[in-house]
Amino acid sequence: MANANAPLLEMRNIKKDFFGNQVLSDINLTLAEGEVLGLCGENGAGKSTLMKILFGMDVIRETGGYEGDILINGEKVTFNTPFDALAAGIGMVHQEFSLIPGFTATENILLNREPKKKNIVSEIFGDRLDTLNYNEMTGRAEAAIDKMGFHIDKDMVISDMPVGHKQFTEIARELSKDQLKLLILDEPTAVLTEKEAEALLASIRSMSEKGIAVIFITHRLHEILSVCDKVVVMRDGLVVADVPAASTSVSEISKWMVGRSVATAAKADIRDHSDAKTVMSIKRLWVDMPGETVRDVSLDVKEGEILGIGGLAGQGKLGIPNGIMGLYEAGGSVEFDGKPIPLNSPRKCLDSSLAFVSEDRRGVGLLLDESLEWNVAFPAMQVQNKFLKNYLGGLVKWRDEKGIREVTERYIDELQIRCTGSKQKARELSGGNQQKVCLAKAFALEPKFLFVSEPTRGIDIGAKALVLEALRQFNRESGVTVVMISSELEELRSICDRIAIVSGGKIAGILPASDPSEDFGMLMVSMVK
Repeated sequence: MANANAPLLEMRNIKKDFFGNQVLSDINLTLAEGEVLGLCGENGAGKSTLMKILFGMDVIRETGGYEGDILINGEKVTFNTPFDALAAGIGMVHQEFSLIPGFTATENILLNREPKKKNIVSEIFGDRLDTLNYNEMTGRAEAAIDKMGFHIDKDMVISDMPVGHKQFTEIARELSKDQLKLLILDEPTAVLTEKEAEALLASIRSMSEKGIAVIFITHRLHEILSVCDKVVVMRDGLVVADVPAASTSVSEISKWMVGRSVATAAKADIRDHSDAKTVMSIKRLWVDMPGETVRDVSLDVKEGEILGIGGLAGQGKLGIPNGIMGLYEAGGSVEFDGKPIPLNSPRKCLDSSLAFVSEDRRGVGLLLDESLEWNVAFPAMQVQNKFLKNYLGGLVKWRDEKGIREVTERYIDELQIRCTGSKQKARELSGGNQQKVCLAKAFALEPKFLFVSEPTRGIDIGAKALVLEALRQFNRESGVTVVMISSELEELRSICDRIAIVSGGKIAGILPASDPSEDFGMLMVSMVK
């Protein structure tokens, strides 16, 4: 029988190994009704694995299950599938969206749980011919959106939505389930604007007031402190801290996460490249990318610099590299090294020694079912005939397995990619380690010019410092010009020489990275004529 005094959730002595890697060792945590728990840790610390166990995800069962016990209201439970977890009142919003693009928000919110009504035909031929009760669907979707406390258009088709609203649609879908007692949010604010993130935190507070418990996973530690009742920090598969949120601080959590003190936003040695030649000249660029506004961007990039591009979500910063690299339709002109770069032609960009690390690491960045070796070496092999040996006077080309292994191992080592070895599949790595593989792939191309978009999105504070240091080193040692696009201004200020701010699809201004944050903030909210 359920025990009235027992916590809503208890996880006892949870252990799990993946492919011979012990990823969780003896995890214990408890959660009361309506309590908000902030779960922190570097990528690879085991947070997502722990949540997959709690949510009964197939990958856990398929890799030999787990040890330990899960109790809901004092009763031991076993979730073999997510449906078991849902039936017990647990919902989860994952990092990767699972929405149907051609359906409206309402249709997605009530997917597979649509209210139906009888009609003459279904009375005769059975309930498979019932029709949807659109009035009730609308009412239930509105109630879920209301419960969430952030307004989204219930009739908008998902493919037309800005990315933040897709995230809220996922949350509304979970809130529309009557039996919901516990909601797991995995990196929900990574894709949100600051305003949307604030709305989400308010929404978490209102869920908590209604008695819904929340497990909130995020790398934005200030958000955890502002909304959570307690903080659990994981490192290397262990819980290293479990404390009330009111009694800790961002720097203390950072220290627990990485086992060392992390200096945030250490000032870069900013260099002045005003006398250097212009290596890329962008004139009147427009890009047709959903959710982004790029209307009329003109920008000169100096050889050897690290140029940052910042701005609020949707203002155009992501559209610039995606348009230049040919992933979305674009117009205007781009010259690189004195030669025009044809737009709408990704291969021509790669042939010109440009490389791009996309913000969409799963969609554009990685071959998830291939080994790390294949991921790192494949573009260089395809574009530059690297890692190929010629036989019979070049009639036969064969892969240079030794060269491929060596380059992959070099970057596993340099970027500290946590994996079992160079043969491991990309899919099996944590998000932050996948991001490092995307960088390794670009580095292996040895480009003259690198666009890197949101390189630290969704990765932890320790990995962030590593990724930024790797970019700086790549720029300094290989002389590669780097253009970095990021939503986090402080991150840009820590590594860039100059920062261009995009507002309303145009460049609002360019300042040295050492200028005060407020000056960049003013540019972000300025409306460029």
